[in-house]
Amino acid sequence: MKIAFFSTKPYDREFFEKENEKYGFELHFFETHLGPHIVNAIENEDAVCVFVNDKLNRNVIEILAKKGVKYIALRCAGFNNVDLQAAKDFNIQVCRVPAYSPEAVAEHAMAMLLTLNRKTHKAYNRVREQNFALNGLLGFNLYQKKIGVVGTGKIGKAFVKIALGFGAEVIAYDIYPDETLINLGVKYVALETLFMESDIISLHCPLTADNHYLINKESIDKMKYGVTIINTSRGNLINTNDAIQALKTKKIGLLGIDVYEQEEKLFFKDLSATIIDDDTIQLLLSFPNVLVTAHQAFFTKEALEQISQRTLKSIDDLIKKGTTDPEVLL
Repeated sequence: MKIAFFSTKPYDREFFEKENEKYGFELHFFETHLGPHIVNAIENEDAVCVFVNDKLNRNVIEILAKKGVKYIALRCAGFNNVDLQAAKDFNIQVCRVPAYSPEAVAEHAMAMLLTLNRKTHKAYNRVREQNFALNGLLGFNLYQKKIGVVGTGKIGKAFVKIALGFGAEVIAYDIYPDETLINLGVKYVALETLFMESDIISLHCPLTADNHYLINKESIDKMKYGVTIINTSRGNLINTNDAIQALKTKKIGLLGIDVYEQEEKLFFKDLSATIIDDDTIQLLLSFPNVLVTAHQAFFTKEALEQISQRTLKSIDDLIKKGTTDPEVLL
């Protein structure tokens, strides 16, 4: 069994090679992302393992099928980058990792919120320069603030529990309300109501055709003046240009993003010696009330262990049984 891994870094190799001691698959690692530019390099592979910025459109999937690839394994929860209908048409089974340490992403979302609010990143730099003044570092209590959570799946649920621990009032939107959260005091409301009432909005929903640019000028106009928005889900949930305009007018008071709609050109790369021609990200980084991390929310030891375990188990199940756990299959 040969598996080609794309968009890999040293840490991917470390965790997958360790987990593969149980299976003995032949693993090939590529640092480049999978897309039309590299698909023809695949030879004699039974499966490909891909990440969030790999592009598996119909053309790529057709070539994979012609080359004998039988399985596409996503080592992430989101699958908006895969043409699932094409995979079915070419008889390629697709699996994913629907939940890998949801606490990792939830904790990072809260870390971004706390950093932006209490300005610990700015305080760190100030103190290192022997500047101990507090001017410009004013924050606000999370206690009794109204936090709106969009999406209460495993990650959203973990974030809700953290927010409740701070004494915040949590309202939520999800097409499938969670009874355990309702019992904890969470109130499910219409999305428009969530936009209107929330002091803080945290996005924890998958990207679909229906919620592309969920945060746009129209939805931002409904929000409170000075609203805080945190996004650790998918970049295309936010219309970046609309968010920038709202930052300029101070309608958005704080913005924390671990994802970005053009991130495949930037994230997971060291571009410190490069001139970046993406004017939008450069403008975002110029705002003192914006915090950007590079798709880091998932990045914990526990999450990487669970990703490697779930991915290789799914492939092994598909080979031996032709199926695997229902929540994993797409």
